Amino acid sequence: MLCDICGKKIATVHLTEIINGEVRELHLCEDCALKKSQEVQQQFSLGDILAGLVEEITTPEAREILKCKKCQMTYQEFKKIGRLGCSNCYLAFKKQLSQLLRAIHGSNTHQGKVPPTKFKLKIDIEIEELKKRLKRAIELEEFEEAAKIRDKIKELEKKKNESQ
Repeated sequence: MLCDICGKKIATVHLTEIINGEVRELHLCEDCALKKSQEVQQQFSLGDILAGLVEEITTPEAREILKCKKCQMTYQEFKKIGRLGCSNCYLAFKKQLSQLLRAIHGSNTHQGKVPPTKFKLKIDIEIEELKKRLKRAIELEEFEEAAKIRDKIKELEKKKNESQ
């Protein structure tokens, strides 16, 4: 398949554009894809995107307050360039960054993945927690819940043994 833009080279990049609700597929060579990428970057700067995600602070006095004491970067400058000036900026703009992370990721706490070497440890911790819940369920004579917990423990122990 040839490039939809130049029509000369083989298309190696396949792009789907949605403009005003209209879906359009583009098949591009590497050169045309690079040009297209540069056009998109010029249209949408990271600062503009970040500015759209976080609430604007309306009063000029409030804007002046939002300044990192260490590097002197203002929150407005951060929104413009999309990068913090120093590690202290995380503290200076904590409230705004928290809102931004929540808007981007749906949460402002990192859930992350556990490295393979720690997988067994994570399962061990979860099994211990379930054993405590099992004991409590038995004491309260909640036998249906205890059976579910017992099954979950067996499932985790099987996973643990398979990963070794």
